[in-house]
Amino acid sequence: MKRIIILCAAIVLICSCTANRTRTGDTVITKWQHGKNGAVSLTYDDGSINQFRVALPMMNELGIPATFFINTGQIAGSAYRGKFIGRPVQEIIKETASVPTGPENFYERSSAARFLGYRGTSQYHTDAGALIDEENPQEAYKVIDQLYEKVRRGDFQPLGRPRNVSSRDEGITWDDIRTYAARGHEFASHMVTHPRLAALDEANILYELEKSREEILAQLGRKHIFSAEVPYGTENERAMEYAYKVYPALRNRMPEPFLKELNRASTENPVSQEKEYVQWQRGATTKTPLPLMKSWIDTTAARDNIWLVLVFHGVDGIGWEALDSDLLRDYFNYIESHSKYLWTATFGDVAKYMRERMNATVITETKKDRIDVNVSHTLDNEDYDLPLTLKTCVTPKWKEVQVRQGETVMTINPEKDSGKSFVMYQVIPNAGTAELTRIR
Repeated sequence: MKRIIILCAAIVLICSCTANRTRTGDTVITKWQHGKNGAVSLTYDDGSINQFRVALPMMNELGIPATFFINTGQIAGSAYRGKFIGRPVQEIIKETASVPTGPENFYERSSAARFLGYRGTSQYHTDAGALIDEENPQEAYKVIDQLYEKVRRGDFQPLGRPRNVSSRDEGITWDDIRTYAARGHEFASHMVTHPRLAALDEANILYELEKSREEILAQLGRKHIFSAEVPYGTENERAMEYAYKVYPALRNRMPEPFLKELNRASTENPVSQEKEYVQWQRGATTKTPLPLMKSWIDTTAARDNIWLVLVFHGVDGIGWEALDSDLLRDYFNYIESHSKYLWTATFGDVAKYMRERMNATVITETKKDRIDVNVSHTLDNEDYDLPLTLKTCVTPKWKEVQVRQGETVMTINPEKDSGKSFVMYQVIPNAGTAELTRIR
C-alpha cells in the first residue's frame, strides 16, 4: 500500500499518531527537531571579547550551541577591512559647501562620513541612520549637513594611525573562531564594520554585505554564510532588499507565510499568535530581571510553536549592555534544565529546519515487517541538509525497529502516544530511502 503525504499544518493534525484513526506507516515531520515543544537560539552581536572568554566556555560545559554575529573586518587576519567605496572624500567635502544634503546625495555623504579621516565623524553616520530607520529623512539630512559644516570649519581632530584590530576583538583570530565553530557554534555575518546599512549607498551596502560573506566563506566554509544580522536590528526595507539577496536567513526579518515575527521591541503576546511558527525575539540587557528572562523559557516550553531568539551583547563589563557572568551561568543552567522540552540550536539550524519541514514531501510504502520512507524538498541541498525528525506509526507487535538510511543505522524501541505505537527518528531529506525494519 502506497501513500503520499504532503506536509502542511492540517495534514499534520490528521495523520498524527495521537489521532483516533491511524494506520501503520502514517508519518509526520515533528514541528521541532527531536519532537521538542519549542526551540531556543542564543545569539550574540558584535563579537566582544568576553563572549568568547567567559560566556562560550560556560555554554560548552552544558552543550548549548550559540550563534555569534561577528564584524569580520575587526578580526585579526581578515582580508577585508572597513573602507569607503566612491569618490575622493575631499571632493565630497568641498561639494557640501554649496550643495545641501538631500535624497540625491545623502547616501553617498553618509557612507563617506565614517572615512573622512577625523575623530568623531562616524557618530553622525550612526545618528543619521537611526533617523532613516525611524522614517525621518529630513532630520537625517540635517545631521549630515551639520557634520560636513564642522568638517569644513576644522572642528574635528585628525585620526591617529588606525589600529589593525579593534579593542573589543583584540586577541580573537580566525584560528580561535575555527576552534569555537568545531564545538557546534555558528559564526555569522554582522557586516564588515557594523554600519547603519540604511544610511549607506549601494556600493557601500554591497561591500559590507558581500565582503563579510566572502571573508566568512574563506575562513569557515559555506555552513557559516547562511545567517546574518544587519546591525542595529534594522528593518529598513531598502536595506533588507539588498541583504536578502546575499544571506538566506536574517535575524532582522524572515518574511515567510508560515512565520510570525515578533522583534525585540514588540509587546505582542507570542501565545496568542495563530501562525505555524512564531519567532519571538527577546533582548537581554543590564536592566532585564533574571525572573523575566526565565519566564521566556517557561512560555516557550509550554507551547508548541514558539522559537525564542535571545539577543545578547556585552559580558562582564565589556560590550554594550554587558551582563554579569554569574547571571548568565544561572540562565544557561535554567535553559539546560528544560532540555526535555526545548531544542536549543543555532539560529541557522532552526531557520533551516522550519523551511525544510514546510517545504517537504513524505512518501511511505508499507511492506511485511518493513516501512520505506522517503523525504524530499525542493530547496538547495547545499544549504538545506539538516536532519528532520520523523514520527512513524507502527503496529503494536513491533517491539524493536532498525532504521537505516544509507550508511546510517540505528535501533529504536517504539514508544506509546495516546495508546498508539510509533518510532521517532532522524532522516536527511533528499538522501534516499529510510528503511524501518521490524527486528522483533
